[in-house]
Amino acid sequence: MKETRALGATFGAEVLDFLISSSASTEEITAIKTLWAEHKLLLFRNQTLDESTLVSFSQVFGALEIHVRTEYLSPDHPEILYVSNIQKNGQKVGILADTEVGWHYDQIYLPRPAVGSLLMAHTLPPEGGNTEFADMTAAYEELPESVKTRLHSAHAVQSYEAFNRAYSVPTNKEQKKKSPDIEHPIVRTHPITGRKALYLCPGMTTEIVGWDPAESREMLDYLFEWSIQPRYVYSHAWQPGDALLWDNACTMHRRDPFDQNHERLMKRTTILPPQELAVPV
Repeated sequence: MKETRALGATFGAEVLDFLISSSASTEEITAIKTLWAEHKLLLFRNQTLDESTLVSFSQVFGALEIHVRTEYLSPDHPEILYVSNIQKNGQKVGILADTEVGWHYDQIYLPRPAVGSLLMAHTLPPEGGNTEFADMTAAYEELPESVKTRLHSAHAVQSYEAFNRAYSVPTNKEQKKKSPDIEHPIVRTHPITGRKALYLCPGMTTEIVGWDPAESREMLDYLFEWSIQPRYVYSHAWQPGDALLWDNACTMHRRDPFDQNHERLMKRTTILPPQELAVPV
């Protein structure tokens, strides 16, 4: 097993002395998968991988999503989404430029939501742009039993349009068609580990299905506040060469703003679950 260093109080680990490559051995990949399932968030420092290697390494964890925001994809590797404030010829090359990005789960709005994301730091500002992660498994497990009972079998509406209104560039008609509002369980059973986690986020979860609107708002606000208590949150200050692999079935994340006068470019792949485990339960 690879040597690690703990990151957060309840989750997260830095994997020491591991270089991401397209030729990692079966034993190394098995070890990384085991660590990922255990820690939910893995940090790899001092990486120099190119886009081809980023894609090939990501693919060992599952099929990769081609993001609906096609205008922000790598021209050479469409499996890679650019997160950036850089402009070329008057056009933004990436999504989510330089302002704050609120708490969210990647692609919680899709019928087959991602189970993982790998984000590689390419160009960084001198400060700002930190990314925070919340351990939604620990947050669920420590909820009062009375709240767990109320949430049993409850579903919530997830809206990509709501997220874009708050934090990003509005989707066009074709993108809206590909990402309509959808309902998912508020408590998700992890498709690999079987552990339960809260599956909702302030950025995209708009209401609890079938609940009185006031009761729905009250419960959602309570859960949002509960799940970002300091003991559940790890804040990552990016360094050149950092790559973060997070479990998107049981962690949500957000980003701090940074000075728009400095360029930032991050490259992200999005890992899909096996088809038989596609629908959150």
